[in-house]
Amino acid sequence: MEWIFEPWPWYVAGPLIALIMFLLIFIGKGFGMSSNLRTMCTLCGADSKADFFDFDWKSQRWNLIVVVGAIIGGFIAANFLSNDLSVAINPETVSNLKELGFNSAGEAYLPTELFTWESVGGIKALIILLVGGILIGFGARYAGGCTSGHAISGLSNLQLPSLIAVIGFFVGGLLMVHILFPLIF
Repeated sequence: MEWIFEPWPWYVAGPLIALIMFLLIFIGKGFGMSSNLRTMCTLCGADSKADFFDFDWKSQRWNLIVVVGAIIGGFIAANFLSNDLSVAINPETVSNLKELGFNSAGEAYLPTELFTWESVGGIKALIILLVGGILIGFGARYAGGCTSGHAISGLSNLQLPSLIAVIGFFVGGLLMVHILFPLIF
């Protein structure tokens, strides 16, 4: 049972994702986490305020279960199935991150300098969180879905807009890491 405490290799995780995608395509369902926000807004009464939220949310109940499962699964994995929460990353990357002030790089799963309640207290952190949240929300809506929806579901369905979106996600990520991140920190 020790294998369950270790990260699963790509040749196990990849085929499992492919199997799930095949089953979803077979039963006529699409996968994407950001579409759940629309469903949750409709459940909270947003359909009376905007036409965008006026749809049959009951047809998306199954996807809400996926969100709950992701939350519960993440909690179980982090609290019960993880012996070591550090991340094995390139030593040069660790060195570069430490130069930027991320002293927990390579030791913690998430940089404690960013992901603690104390780090949110400053105005800079609040602005970064606010602007980042707006950009992510706008980007997911503008792109017609989030990274998981396009990269997993859209590409599985051979959709050209998903391919364009995934290329955009990668280009944006590279720009963020190599240009904007060093400027911000």
